[in-house]
Amino acid sequence: MKKILFLTGTRADFGKIKSLIQILENHQAFEVHVFVTGMHLQREYGYTLIEIERCGFKNVHTFENHTHETTMDLTLAKTIEGLSWYIKEVNPDMIVVHGDRVETLAGAIVGSLNNILVAHIEGGELSGTVDELIRHSVSKLSHIHFVSNGNAKKRLLQMGEIKTAIYKIGSPDIDIMFSNELPNLEVAKKYYEITFDTYAIVMFHPVTTEVTAMKKQATDFVTALIEDKHNYVVIFPNNDLGSQAIIDAYKPLKNNERFRVFPSLRFEYFLTLLKNAQFMIGNSSAGVREAPYYGIPIINIGTRQQIKIRKQLPKSNSQKSFLC
Repeated sequence: MKKILFLTGTRADFGKIKSLIQILENHQAFEVHVFVTGMHLQREYGYTLIEIERCGFKNVHTFENHTHETTMDLTLAKTIEGLSWYIKEVNPDMIVVHGDRVETLAGAIVGSLNNILVAHIEGGELSGTVDELIRHSVSKLSHIHFVSNGNAKKRLLQMGEIKTAIYKIGSPDIDIMFSNELPNLEVAKKYYEITFDTYAIVMFHPVTTEVTAMKKQATDFVTALIEDKHNYVVIFPNNDLGSQAIIDAYKPLKNNERFRVFPSLRFEYFLTLLKNAQFMIGNSSAGVREAPYYGIPIINIGTRQQIKIRKQLPKSNSQKSFLC
């Protein structure tokens, strides 16, 4: 029996790997372990460990790696320490990581330096800022690559990765996006007490290389939303440096009847709300990945996704994107 360890630090990466964990969890040839850290354990961001516990996985280990707006280097160091102790207890045959978070980098470092196979999901992408540096670093520390498209595969080959170790699988959350088990819109709206008929979705994250400007950017963004006439479902940012400035800027929205503000949404419920939204505005990768598959227009703010939008956006016939 092979032991596979999945590492998850955010609601976003868990959405990508959830279906893979479920498949292996029910396979007799594998023993699955889930190392949960990062945003999942922070109550101000919805304490999304609850969503993982709802899945009923047998082996879930939690590790707190974050204090309020800890710098990324300290978060990385703390995660490496916690994961290093855990893998000595579990002795996994493979560590599976996703994307470009510092937790992802910690998983790749711990695996590669302990002669454990590292599998990286969605490497080879372009996004700009420090995220891209982390993603490519993870790719160089990984042994197996599960990429979402041909451009990503080509980029990994240019980086010197072995062709036979790269598998083009698409984006794993497609399994959930087009599942027949998604809740219908009325169920999702009732669950989150969303009373308006039409709405757009707001997801705005800090850009770590622009942290000194985040307060003004967030204030300007919220001012524009208030001056607009649409209804909005607003979801808190990730926990990168600068997130508190965005959360503080959202405070005036809580008493405005055109807004519903949430620390986090259950992934399946989020997909249902996204699928039925008028548009999405902000700088989340969900605007580049999930929204286009549903044909939802996106308005992208700032620099966080500009390279990804120009290079990789998979457009449907009815999907439009705007850079602001």
